[in-house]
Amino acid sequence: MSEHPAASATPYEQFVAQLRERTGRTLSSYDDVWQYSVTELPGFWRAVWDFFDLDDVAAEPLADGDAAVLADAVMPDAAWFPGVRLNYVDAVLRNCDRDGAAIVGLDEAGNRTEIAWRELPGLVAAVAAALADAGIGEGDVVAAYLPDIPEAAIAFLATASLGAIWSGCGQDYAPEGAAGRLEQLRPKALFTCAGYRFNGKDVDKRAESAELAGLLEDVVLHIQVGAEDSAAETAWSAVVTDTSRTMPSVKVAADHPLWVLFSSGTTGRPKGIVHGHGGVLVEHLKETALHCGLDSKSVFFWHTALSWMMWNYQVAGLLVGARIVTYSGSPLYPDADRLWQIVADEHVTFFGTSPGQLNASRKAGLVPGRDHDLSALATLGSTGSTLPADLFEWVYQNVDAGLPISSVSGGTDIVSAFAGGSDGVPVVAGELSVRHLGVALESWSPDAQPLIGEVGELVVTAPMPSMPISFWNDDDQARYRAAYFDHEWDRPLPHPVWRHGDWVTVTDRGSLLFHGRSDATLNRHGIRMGSADIYEVVEGVEQIAEAFVLGVDGPDGAYWMPMFVTLVPGAELTDELVKQVAADVKTRLSPRHVPDEIIVAPGIPHTRTGKKLEVPVTAILAGRDDVNVDPKSIDDPDLIDWYRERGAAHRW
Repeated sequence: MSEHPAASATPYEQFVAQLRERTGRTLSSYDDVWQYSVTELPGFWRAVWDFFDLDDVAAEPLADGDAAVLADAVMPDAAWFPGVRLNYVDAVLRNCDRDGAAIVGLDEAGNRTEIAWRELPGLVAAVAAALADAGIGEGDVVAAYLPDIPEAAIAFLATASLGAIWSGCGQDYAPEGAAGRLEQLRPKALFTCAGYRFNGKDVDKRAESAELAGLLEDVVLHIQVGAEDSAAETAWSAVVTDTSRTMPSVKVAADHPLWVLFSSGTTGRPKGIVHGHGGVLVEHLKETALHCGLDSKSVFFWHTALSWMMWNYQVAGLLVGARIVTYSGSPLYPDADRLWQIVADEHVTFFGTSPGQLNASRKAGLVPGRDHDLSALATLGSTGSTLPADLFEWVYQNVDAGLPISSVSGGTDIVSAFAGGSDGVPVVAGELSVRHLGVALESWSPDAQPLIGEVGELVVTAPMPSMPISFWNDDDQARYRAAYFDHEWDRPLPHPVWRHGDWVTVTDRGSLLFHGRSDATLNRHGIRMGSADIYEVVEGVEQIAEAFVLGVDGPDGAYWMPMFVTLVPGAELTDELVKQVAADVKTRLSPRHVPDEIIVAPGIPHTRTGKKLEVPVTAILAGRDDVNVDPKSIDDPDLIDWYRERGAAHRW
């Protein structure tokens, strides 16, 4: 980053000081900075470019003029940084001339590995050389079937350094499920792992890795971590023996594909979502530094997996010189304290987790702030679903009364965040503090009018650099447009807006409340309700592990709103518990929010990244026979038949 006043200031404070100087504006509040960031897009993103000295990693300095930053501001054809050539990896490796660890890898068995910053270029170069020697280069696809281990980050950096395209999948997928995603890309190289330990058991993945390699017909190089050389694959250990190779630096266009992420694929073939080098680079620098507050002294740990965009987000910590911590194992083994132990042992400064892990900690009676030295922890992040207000309070009472909590909402679609926390902005329990810089987020009514203090559709009215450059194999952009831009509003729009599919309230303070998916709306007696509001109440009940509420349309205008629950070990769904839940929902929300019945379920079906399958299961309960649920994209596919039977048994 450039020279800034007040070296002890946070990255956000340093950025705002520089922005005031270059614009001559007062910018006295976060809202002032946000307003500038969404109304002066070229000026804001040029300021981001300059703050992070990106001329140093580009082939040539960024040209003058707004068009050099954003040539077309109309979505979905926005053209960011046209004419710029750079490489995401160069921005990482410019941090390698110093001491200390860049990546720490931990596994469930207690093993710990460190990759030093000074080692990183040699390791990346060695893996890149193996790929290049196999004929893999710019525009080719490299796939990964790996746990969250340091080798995954190194393999990604090696891939991107060549201008090749990365796509990762966690090893919790069966080979057929992984192939359903990766085979679309026709990858030429595959990284796998011989196995890992999860929930106290060793999981051997050698046979499944070989099966996946066989399903990917274009693979010419298969590199396996933790395996000796064989006729079928090359051992990782052999690849990284010679770290004296020259580091490649292939400069590519800003919109050259960096990676392909996949949609959940619960109701059809997973869509490949393509993001570019330049857009991801500026977006992730903004996120990690200005919103997460990361710098070269930070230790960044977000519990994640390769199938989830938070893995990409965590790797971005390397862009600002932060140390990242990877963990391969169950977050709840040997008990719910596991991740807190990692936070303490590794002196983590930013810990990213989920409401599920925090809820499990609460229900296990943990007091992490008492039982661990968490003095290094500066921020707690949470995403995956809405973080309810009572979990904020649990953190304050049991972790740290003054700990900043950044509840974040974003998506695979933008591989970033729409909203979350920020420096100096008060945190209110149950809310996301701010719309992130550069995100022109609004809540809209059906007639496309902005709403304040009311529930509406989440829209983004101006382009973001990390919006997809395309969907894979979607040359005419038909599927891309249909996914985000083809919604029918009650009035014509002058230009397309991004509709994300969430219900959101923007408060008069600029904070946000998320209410669940708008395509899974609960609509009882014409009143729209969000499932997330109900989950916040019900999942705070001690005996309930998780809830799943659905609104099912029946014949002749009938409407059924059941709530399925799983219980903590030893609990029973007694009449008293049913009455307690109904009373809590009625008191804290409204009588309309009370479910028609509460049913104990053997489990709640999720996508592989933890999202509840509200939309397809609602259709299944309604008896629709056109629901194409891909079992490979569900954490427990056997549950679907149980819900189908419940729907068939319901008497309208």
